[in-house]
Amino acid sequence: MRVLSNQAAGMLLGLLGVTIFGATLPMTRLALEGFGPLFITLARAVIAAAAAGTALLLLRRPFPRAHLPTLAGVGICAVFGFPIFSSIALQTIPASHGGIVLGILPLLTSVCAAIVDGERPGPLFWLCGVAGAALVIAFSLRESGFHLGAGDFWLLLAAMSASLSYVFSAKLARVMPGWEVIGWAVVICLPATLVGTILAAGSGIHTPGPVQYGALLYLGLMSMFGGFIFWNAGLALGGIARVAQVQLFQTFVTLAISALVLGEAIGPETLGFALAVAFVVWLGRKAKIGRAAPAAGRA
Repeated sequence: MRVLSNQAAGMLLGLLGVTIFGATLPMTRLALEGFGPLFITLARAVIAAAAAGTALLLLRRPFPRAHLPTLAGVGICAVFGFPIFSSIALQTIPASHGGIVLGILPLLTSVCAAIVDGERPGPLFWLCGVAGAALVIAFSLRESGFHLGAGDFWLLLAAMSASLSYVFSAKLARVMPGWEVIGWAVVICLPATLVGTILAAGSGIHTPGPVQYGALLYLGLMSMFGGFIFWNAGLALGGIARVAQVQLFQTFVTLAISALVLGEAIGPETLGFALAVAFVVWLGRKAKIGRAAPAAGRA
């Protein structure tokens, strides 16, 4: 029986994570029909912390005190940054439009990996990253009448937050299981998110029904916890910059779910763009990615 290489396993795990993340914007759009953006941000974190804390307690996992600063970075970006920025954005733009704008995530993640983690992708990799970003921008121009507005600004901030959280998470996932990384991140943020949820409940809960509660549960259990289990493990195995290219598929997962769940119209050109993106991802996998040499005198 053939065993998958680390790179192939990383890409597969990353794809599973991307599929889960692809439903985040549509689920946020649904949740906004019954809750305010601040309440969604805080409540989903509390839900994730409840699930993660239970798992960490049952498995008696020791608290990784030495990694507290990096875990705090994950928490700031993943628990607060991305959710609040994307929730604000989706008050004014469709989820499908948001999915297209977030197509720049792979390129941003690669940039963050180069700055924070010392990865050094070669020219071909950067060419593929820019080509992939150009494809999703071209797609938005053709399909969604893309124009830069306030929603796009908030989505750019959301993308930057997500990219940093991925890089911080991947660094930690090399020394601890990926699920523990996001698990501890949401748990250490629990005091702030729990108090915030209680304070925001008065103005943040409107007239939610079963669908809105279900969307909120998905955001907490899957988008903020379950998806990161696969994603962090994939980044650690296959390399941050390389596996980040799989995020190019997230745009099309979001479009498909937006069409099925929200009834947003998706044109036939999607298939052609999806095939082009698939080729870019495949080509990016062939590119060489090195690491910066350690500074003299540093271990």
